[in-house]
Amino acid sequence: MAESKRDYYEVLGVPKNADDAAIKKAYRVLAKKYHPDANPGDAEAEKKFKEASEAYSVLSDSEKRRQYDQFGHAAFDGGAGGGGFGGFGGFGGFDGADMGDIFGDIFGDLFGTRSRSSSRYNGPMRGANVRTSIRITFEEAIFGCEKEIEINYKEECGTCHGTGAKAGTSPETCPRCKGKGKIVEVQQSPFGLGMVQNVSTCPECGGTGKVIREKCPDCRGTGYITKRKRLKVTIPAGIDDGQSIRMAGSGEPGTGGGERGDLLVEAVVSKHPVFVRKDTSIYSTVPISFAVAALGGPIRIKTVDGEVEYEVKAGTQTDTRVRLKGKGVPSLRNRAMRGDHYVTLVIQVPERMNEEQREALRRFDDLMNGKTPSKEESVGHKKKGFFKKDSGNS
Repeated sequence: MAESKRDYYEVLGVPKNADDAAIKKAYRVLAKKYHPDANPGDAEAEKKFKEASEAYSVLSDSEKRRQYDQFGHAAFDGGAGGGGFGGFGGFGGFDGADMGDIFGDIFGDLFGTRSRSSSRYNGPMRGANVRTSIRITFEEAIFGCEKEIEINYKEECGTCHGTGAKAGTSPETCPRCKGKGKIVEVQQSPFGLGMVQNVSTCPECGGTGKVIREKCPDCRGTGYITKRKRLKVTIPAGIDDGQSIRMAGSGEPGTGGGERGDLLVEAVVSKHPVFVRKDTSIYSTVPISFAVAALGGPIRIKTVDGEVEYEVKAGTQTDTRVRLKGKGVPSLRNRAMRGDHYVTLVIQVPERMNEEQREALRRFDDLMNGKTPSKEESVGHKKKGFFKKDSGNS
């Protein structure tokens, strides 16, 4: 028995009166979420991706949508006069659709590059983001600081004022793309589903729609001069290793009047010899003597705020963990909120002892096991200790 199909509107999560923009937006979200490249080896995600693609292939086509609204799934099963719909890679049909728009606009974000629509090829384009890194100490990451970095910064060429053309000349319309900035190629689909339209950036002008015949000698036609520039970076309290600070407008310059990109400064936090961080918590280990563990008493614990005194409870066992509330890392969202510092107490066993210390430890062990030393043993211990003391003084 064939598996019943879900309603296409239900699959995309849109009402039946949804317009084309809403249907496309809903499909974009599902396609990015369940695309096989984003979920390798996930059969359930692949199934949902195919289901969403099939739903979109019908609802994005006005004629197929009309048939579906009238006959339901039967419109494409050979019944009710339906002619069926083609498939593309097993993900549903896109006959008559603009393939450059579908797989560029919808799937572009999955591969890190967003396809530009026709109207944007030679229009204002935002500049690319620039990435760099800065090393900071553990404490600087906890409490924040100000640092200075030096980067290669592109400034508008003072000779050509950003046009890239030699003085007295101007950029010309690209003869290959006729100023559109794109090359459109139509070819037969390898699956026999009709014609496929491929849209690519014009290699002649790089998508600007303009070519420079005589380049500015100072910037060599780029329109920009690269200089070393020093910038102050404010490191927020609580930043973690690998996180970045965004400095708006300090990236690559835009084209066609577009705004500059951003500068992303990644924080590289040096390891601390005592503390280990996890999110907003700090962890450390503090050794204590057996006597302090058994009898209890005050100890000094190092924190990022300095040393604090802590009262160890009598009978504390090794690997006991104590919490110092509010001594952890400040929250990036709210500096008034801080995590905690967790300290593991480890009983330190002495590696070397003299004979008197050994005897004292043996007597202690006898007492702990219910054995009471005989009078002779006690006297012997005392005499041994006395003569040892005398001989040590001679």
